[in-house]
Amino acid sequence: MSDHHVYKKVELVGSSRNSIDDAIQNALAQGAKSIKNMEWFEVTETRGHIENGKVGHFQVALKVGFRIENS
Repeated sequence: MSDHHVYKKVELVGSSRNSIDDAIQNALAQGAKSIKNMEWFEVTETRGHIENGKVGHFQVALKVGFRIENS
């Protein structure tokens, strides 16, 4: 085991018709399919799409940190 870690950050944007929380969960679930060692995230933006004067979709931009292999 290494005594240090090195991370890389990527940006993901999730969306949901239901909630901001669902948008975050959707982004992380899809990201986990191709990004190994995801360890943390930060919400950098929240926004939405309006349909007929109501929220159509919630959108959340995330910076996701993942650990570089063997670090």
